[in-house]
Amino acid sequence: MANGMNIRITASLLVAIMALSEGAVATPAFLPEDPKRPVDKISHDLNIRPEQFTACFRKVSPAPQGTRPTAERVHSNKAILLSCLQKANANITNDRLDEVMDRHRPGGREAQLPMNE
Repeated sequence: MANGMNIRITASLLVAIMALSEGAVATPAFLPEDPKRPVDKISHDLNIRPEQFTACFRKVSPAPQGTRPTAERVHSNKAILLSCLQKANANITNDRLDEVMDRHRPGGREAQLPMNE
């Protein structure tokens, strides 16, 4: 009986591992909750709470890590992020958002330049 139970547990474990590995393949290259993003610094500089920035940033679609965004993606993401952040702090301007994000973005402003410019 112990052997039968071991086989069932092993089969269940194998199914779980396969399901997890399939999920790992489908995981996007960028995660909104990326711990490398200095949310505390960005939110401080924008005079909002970290959870407000995180909630707004969840609505944008960054280019996959290691690639450059298209001009359409840059403009669309900026419009989404800025309008959401302005609900948290109406004093956030386009220029201020650029300044803060460029300061904290790996690669600075150049990392955000569209690939077709």
